[in-house]
Amino acid sequence: MADKRLYKIIFLNQGKVYELFSEGVASSGLWGFIEVSDLVFEEGDGLVVDPTEEKMREEFGSARVLHLPIQSVLRVEEVEQRGKCLIRDRESGEKVTPFPVSPSSRSSS
Repeated sequence: MADKRLYKIIFLNQGKVYELFSEGVASSGLWGFIEVSDLVFEEGDGLVVDPTEEKMREEFGSARVLHLPIQSVLRVEEVEQRGKCLIRDRESGEKVTPFPVSPSSRSSS
């Protein structure tokens, strides 16, 4: 088991930052993509279920390999042990905001 590697992959997906774990990361055969394989999820034996972990398992559980666009990958870390899978809001200042509406157009009803 000492020769098995574990990676933490942090990437953007639909405006959120995802953190998940896998045993395989490589350059993809598809140009401009990173290949993430052998995803590692927490075993569901316990009574307490982590809703974030469950959402990721539903979204990515049947995938053999994820091909992530290289520009969406924020970081890949080789880690000693698995942590919690996370989905969080994007922390950068780049947020989509609605187009401003002038006050006069609102009052013309």
